[in-house]
Amino acid sequence: MKRIFVILLLFSLFLTGCSEKKEQKQYTATFLTLFDTVTTVIGRDVSEEAFSEKAQKVHDALYDYHVLFDIYNDYESVNNLKTVNDNAGVAPVQVDKKIIDLILDLKKYDEMTHHRVNAAMGSVLSLWHEARQDGINDPENAYLPDENALREAQKHIRFDSVIVDQEKSTVFITDPDLSLDVGAVAKGWAAEKAAEISPEGLLISVGGNVVATGPKDEKGTPWVIGIQDPDSDKYLHTIYLTKGSVVTSGDYQRGYLVNGAYYHHIIDPETLFPARLYRAVTVVCESSSLADALSTALFLLPMDEGQALLDKCNAEAVWIDMEGKIHYSPAFQKLIRT
Repeated sequence: MKRIFVILLLFSLFLTGCSEKKEQKQYTATFLTLFDTVTTVIGRDVSEEAFSEKAQKVHDALYDYHVLFDIYNDYESVNNLKTVNDNAGVAPVQVDKKIIDLILDLKKYDEMTHHRVNAAMGSVLSLWHEARQDGINDPENAYLPDENALREAQKHIRFDSVIVDQEKSTVFITDPDLSLDVGAVAKGWAAEKAAEISPEGLLISVGGNVVATGPKDEKGTPWVIGIQDPDSDKYLHTIYLTKGSVVTSGDYQRGYLVNGAYYHHIIDPETLFPARLYRAVTVVCESSSLADALSTALFLLPMDEGQALLDKCNAEAVWIDMEGKIHYSPAFQKLIRT
């Protein structure tokens, strides 16, 4: 009897131990070295150590893309987009498959948006980047890019000059004056790829490109995402997001003043100057890379053309126009929490 009692007691303890679950808490990890912006990873786990391991894997995946998509810096033993640009008109460059995949997606976005999202605009964007950085560093002597230089650069932004050989894994820019700048999509594209290899229940934000890999807990609780007011630190709305992406393009994110006038970083490929249709556009859809491309395209397009794009892509958006009036795609308001 004693032996049976001991066995039953141990079996009871085993069942009790199995039924006990460690309480999960919410943790946040912040990284400052990716894509020149702030990256945060939020999730729940049984310990900070367990969560940190997940967050580090997200960081490491994003860092690979950060290096590969960099157009300003060289890295030892790495052929990145700077390497591709440096060899424009010279020779094909063998690259990681991640670069091949990105460029193929960018070609699709270029066609889909009627060249509004054109990663081959590096020659134009570099002129604005230089002027903006000089203006930020020396506001009293801030200047605009020379219009003749912009028009000359505009002759060298055709994406069909970027030749991808998937079999050899090479990229060749046939126009020596063309350069790639993937800033309009890179963060969203990288965030999506990092999310694909991450467990459910994480919220990943790369400079405001937000991806949810699933609900925040086992109860299916959605995440609450804020949409910023362009004129303050407050939110215009908060929305629910269980899985998918939220991306905003806005004139308030990067810019500088020249003679009292403000010039932001989202350049219209036709006018070669910052677009003036909206203050901000926020897109919600399943794919983060597509949301990134759409938010830029919608910022540059009349609203009816932007809505046509949303309809094709099964996405929703909210526009804030230059007068501060808010416009919604048909189903966007169903997502609003406050």
